[in-house]
Amino acid sequence: MRSLFLTSALVAVLPLAAIAQSTGESPQLPEPNRGLLPDMTIPRPAQWGDAKPTVPEGFEVTAIATGLKIPRQTLILPNGDILVAEGKGQGAPALRPKDMIAGIIKAWGKSPEPGGNRLTLLRDADGNGEYEVQTVFAENLNSPYGLAFVNGSIYVANQDAVVRFPYTEGQTEAAGPPEVLTRLPSAINHHWTKSMAASADGRFLYVGIGSNSNITERGINAEEDRAMVWEIDATTGAHRPYATGIRNPTALTIQPGTDALWAVANERDEIGPDLVPDYLTSVQQGGFYGWPYSYWGQNVDVRVQPQNPDKVASAITPDYALGAHVAALGVDFSNDAMGPQFAEGAFVGMHGSWNRNEPVGYKVVFVPFQNGAPAGEPVDFVSGFLVDAGKTRGRPVGVTVDPRGALIVADDLSNTIWRVAPVKP
Repeated sequence: MRSLFLTSALVAVLPLAAIAQSTGESPQLPEPNRGLLPDMTIPRPAQWGDAKPTVPEGFEVTAIATGLKIPRQTLILPNGDILVAEGKGQGAPALRPKDMIAGIIKAWGKSPEPGGNRLTLLRDADGNGEYEVQTVFAENLNSPYGLAFVNGSIYVANQDAVVRFPYTEGQTEAAGPPEVLTRLPSAINHHWTKSMAASADGRFLYVGIGSNSNITERGINAEEDRAMVWEIDATTGAHRPYATGIRNPTALTIQPGTDALWAVANERDEIGPDLVPDYLTSVQQGGFYGWPYSYWGQNVDVRVQPQNPDKVASAITPDYALGAHVAALGVDFSNDAMGPQFAEGAFVGMHGSWNRNEPVGYKVVFVPFQNGAPAGEPVDFVSGFLVDAGKTRGRPVGVTVDPRGALIVADDLSNTIWRVAPVKP
């Protein structure tokens, strides 16, 4: 089936920007380009058949779990078992006709599976890379997404609360329903996903909470406690804002050997196909990252009224541009077991665009680091999801590095978990 194209000179209010989107530490941003409707190309689902994703020479990719119910994020437990969060959140009702149109069209590029609202456990008992056990660890959750393991407990960020399960190593099923640690904003969920990471010492959980709108069109009151990262005491559930002005922090991770929190974030829409870059950034305690008043540091978004020059002046420029509308939904740091070329850096799962003529994303990239910071252009690590502009076989979400030497990739279109590992000599 052909994808849907909504592009015409009739919907363009300003001419298209001549500068293509860019990536890296210092992207060159085009001028905003507003239209009545964004350009839209939604690749339709295609089957994998005998095909597999493309990985670099010296690596192999295997489907270690199939038939899942919208796998989002994964967690490696201390014994090597993998937990998979499966869920499909409830989005906010559309405010404008174009929101309704966009919502319908975006649904065409997603799996029709309603979502599992559960955790699935995968086990490779003999360590050969084949996960012969696939069982439901817990169910009756509420659109689970973020996962963390701290001091003998499994923490799950549902769309409305962080909950925890006590865990005994080797367990294949939760002993009972979880305990609620703290409630999360969920009255309206323009962005329902709640990402999560644990601090290096296990004392705190960091939870990313997306905005309730593109640029506050629901009113500023609807954004209370949103577009930010919370810091939550893992024992008591007490919480506070850790960093603000991040439109949708979709995945969080701690940089190895440090206490530094990093995030990938999805930026705002409707100012052109090459704005605004989604990004990878370290997250500073007390930092403000611009939303809604500005983007990529102090570039003012004139659509937001009233303006706040003081907030704009304080806005932090992110560390690394991933490209506009790539929809980064996963991030994790690499290790030496992934080989010298991919030992230092971060893997980023890109779910893929919906509001560009030419689709972008639909792959996992590796962002090289040097001296603890991004350095250089992203490298395709897992690709081959996108067949052409009209079809895609999969859409990557969470990426998790197995300390033993593999990258675990959740694909929520084909409902598959992929494992990418160096070929054994």
